[in-house]
Amino acid sequence: MRISSVGYSIRQGAKNIRRNLLFSLASIGTIVACLFVFGLFYAVLVNFRSAILKIENTISISVFFDEDLSTEGINLIGEQIKTRKEVNTIDYISPEQAWEEFSEQTYDDPEAARAAFGDDNPLANSASYKITLLDSSTQADFVQFLEGIDGVRKVSSSTYTADSISAINAFVGYSSFGIILILLLVSIFLINNTIIIGITVRREEIKIMKLIGATNAFVRAPFIVEGIVIGLIGSIIPIVLLYYLYDMVINYIAGRFTILKSLFDFTPPAELFKILIPLTLVIGIGIGFFGSLITTRRHLKV
Repeated sequence: MRISSVGYSIRQGAKNIRRNLLFSLASIGTIVACLFVFGLFYAVLVNFRSAILKIENTISISVFFDEDLSTEGINLIGEQIKTRKEVNTIDYISPEQAWEEFSEQTYDDPEAARAAFGDDNPLANSASYKITLLDSSTQADFVQFLEGIDGVRKVSSSTYTADSISAINAFVGYSSFGIILILLLVSIFLINNTIIIGITVRREEIKIMKLIGATNAFVRAPFIVEGIVIGLIGSIIPIVLLYYLYDMVINYIAGRFTILKSLFDFTPPAELFKILIPLTLVIGIGIGFFGSLITTRRHLKV
């Protein structure tokens, strides 16, 4: 397509938007609403995932060994565990460290309790590996693997907690996908109506253009430009709104709810919007482009 044709398509696309301003604004508003909700869900999901990862790092699996197992045997078990791709961290807990942690959690005066026992460690046979996983949904299979290792006496895990986290993750993911899909379909429907009105208004003009030899691509181009412009405007507005809203929310929480901030690490705006901005623009322009392309193919038969 020549430069003059590109200029013509852009001018006609802008003219179509002005002619059908009400429907154009409705299409833009729907895309804004769709992408605003998408951005909200994305921000929630990213921060939710961050919180889940933080919780998953606190869900540990403890592996206890046979009482007569040598140091070499314990090290060999550790090497087998490290080869598993689902392992996040693995730490060796000695009997002395286990007794110290137990006394800190159990007694009001831990030092006095340890002094009372002296060199007699009540947890002398409690050496273990403390393991955290990258994904809690893999815990059941991993525990089964641990129980099959020679020299392992007992595996202690929190299967219920891991399953609950996995279920919450799945529910939030599917719910978000469903809501966003519905909004995307509504956006495409409104763009479809906007383009159809533009075709109807210009039907006689289009017929003349076709009679003097205009190609289908030349006739479709202004409507595709119209859809792209609607999608672009509809994606820029929610990005701006979301950025200021997200920044305001995390600053408000940081200033008012310091306890919550210490428990919940918000994803910084720069890191969040580094992905959200291009993603929103691609979705918005894609809705406009494909919505107008589908419509023109179905209705530009003159």
